Amino acid sequence: MRRDVNGVTKSRFEMFSNSDEAVINKKLPKELLLRIFSFLDVVTLCRCAQVSRAWNVLALDGSNWQRIDLFDFQRDIEGRVVENISKRCGGFLRKLSLRGCLGVGDNALRTFAQNCRNIEVLNLNGCTKTTDATCTSLSKFCSKLRHLDLASCTSITNMSLKALSEGCPLLEQLNISWCDQVTKDGIQALVRGCGGLKALFLKGCTQLEDEALKYIGAHCPELVTLNLQTCLQITDEGLITICRGCHKLQSLCASGCSNITDAILNALGQNCPRLRILEVARCSQLTDVGFTTLARNCHELEKMDLEECVQITDSTLIQLSIHCPRLQVLSLSHCELVTDDGIRHLGNGACAHDQLEVIELDNCPLITDASLEHLKSCHSLERIELYDCQQITRAGIKRLRTHLPNIKVHAYFAPVTPPPSVGGSRQRFCRCCIIL
Repeated sequence: MRRDVNGVTKSRFEMFSNSDEAVINKKLPKELLLRIFSFLDVVTLCRCAQVSRAWNVLALDGSNWQRIDLFDFQRDIEGRVVENISKRCGGFLRKLSLRGCLGVGDNALRTFAQNCRNIEVLNLNGCTKTTDATCTSLSKFCSKLRHLDLASCTSITNMSLKALSEGCPLLEQLNISWCDQVTKDGIQALVRGCGGLKALFLKGCTQLEDEALKYIGAHCPELVTLNLQTCLQITDEGLITICRGCHKLQSLCASGCSNITDAILNALGQNCPRLRILEVARCSQLTDVGFTTLARNCHELEKMDLEECVQITDSTLIQLSIHCPRLQVLSLSHCELVTDDGIRHLGNGACAHDQLEVIELDNCPLITDASLEHLKSCHSLERIELYDCQQITRAGIKRLRTHLPNIKVHAYFAPVTPPPSVGGSRQRFCRCCIIL
């Protein structure tokens, strides 16, 4: 805001007179102004549209609205807003995010699909009014769709997957996490028409069984990312099929799939050498034997979540330290058999000096200050979790900080329980969680 000679406040847009604006428009060709506007976000474009009629036309030109994310702009929009956007953008729109827009339903999305037939990336995560009718519209009008996010759209059923299979053959990434009405029949229909799938997120699809994974393994050889978190019915049989059919797999999340065993780790080691991310939290049947095979064959591992893999010991850490030089993030929370010796090998391993960034050791009761000494040489270490590691002391953390001053250490120190007093009142100790 600025003030003129009479003390009247003007906005930065009001500073331009009609003659000034005319000069700008004469000096800068419309094509150049249009190019400048193409770098602006939604909010700024809307502001520019209010400067003048000329700028309104340019700012609202469909070519400037090829990528729209309304999540940070306005989440309580109504369906008519989406309809208006689609009419203005038309075939220019390539990417639209309506994540969390609870008021947008099937009717608005049908109008959108009819008008924006070149859409390639569509995010409807959390648009809970969305049903199978939307996927039918997308199938009918949006054959160029590549990425679709329907997470938490709980009304989605197998009919949606069948429709996508028939009308969206270029689909590469699909997120139907928490769409718990989906079954193996829907997966079968999907993969037969969308064999180019590279990323499939099925978190919380609790009805899926091994049969669904067999269809994926048979028809999706390009698959790179698969998330099966809390798909409780999955067993070794289904996942082994994935490993044998999807050799390009780089990221697998099977956290909460408590039925899986070392057979999965063996299959990954034998078939998926490009694996970078493995999340198997709460898979308590996995052991050092399986992780040894995995480490010796998957040398590109960068992130591993082994929380509550309660059978693993220092042996697993020794194998990771030798064979996995790219390891950046490692969670060992609740791995109660891990000791300082395992951390020593990790701290001396190939990943230690310039790769390891995060290590989580919550509720590892055998870990002591000696582990912190072993991690001093991990110069890339950014964060360490030590909640309920009762043998860790403040002094040990302070010594670690002298070598890694920027590290974030999250620790919990339980109060010392005082001996019972005889005949007197007992002193009260507070419980506190501190971040050092």
